Amino acid sequence: MIAGGRGARACYSGASVQSSPRHRLPLDLVAARLAAHEPDDPSNLLVGSRAAVAAILRFDRGATEVLLIQRSERPGDRWSGQVALPGGRFDDTDRDLLHTAIRETREEVGLDLERGARVLGRLGATRAVAKGKVLPMTITPYVFHLEQEQPVVLNAEATAHFWLPLDVAATGALDAPYDYRFGPVPMTLPSWRYEGRTVWGLTHKMLGGLLGVVR
Repeated sequence: MIAGGRGARACYSGASVQSSPRHRLPLDLVAARLAAHEPDDPSNLLVGSRAAVAAILRFDRGATEVLLIQRSERPGDRWSGQVALPGGRFDDTDRDLLHTAIRETREEVGLDLERGARVLGRLGATRAVAKGKVLPMTITPYVFHLEQEQPVVLNAEATAHFWLPLDVAATGALDAPYDYRFGPVPMTLPSWRYEGRTVWGLTHKMLGGLLGVVR
């Protein structure tokens, strides 16, 4: 849903940064920590819309990985061209925000989370931010374990996908400063750099929150 850019000053490749058994986040640990977690949601005051994203994890490739997409460059999209989690706005046809995350994932990346994945839990909602401005929107991340391998089929909203090794990110090995300018004010923000892509902003914040819960 949010985050990704071109201002990071370091680059790591999947070949040079490997998951270590000492730092891995096994499924049983992640599931237990999320089951015990009590999400802390912000006030709904001045919130005009809600959205949900899916943090889809897999554990069968020697690492704990999360699926990320590269959003298409589109006029009017506040997060155009950025790296993001699959997800989107709540629709009146959705039963709840969990259904929003499932529906948007199916539309954007072709994964059927109702058939081939298990919900491990959710994180607290966060206020949306775009181009340095807080928006009247909250975003709720839901965490899934992808139990059945399925092909990723992108729609027009995304140009690429990749799997980020969360356990490697947790060690700090992917940390890179991200140069951002808010009007005339230069800023340096935290980010992860992996295989030429930068994870920053709200996606970095939400995944950092996930790591804070499961580690």
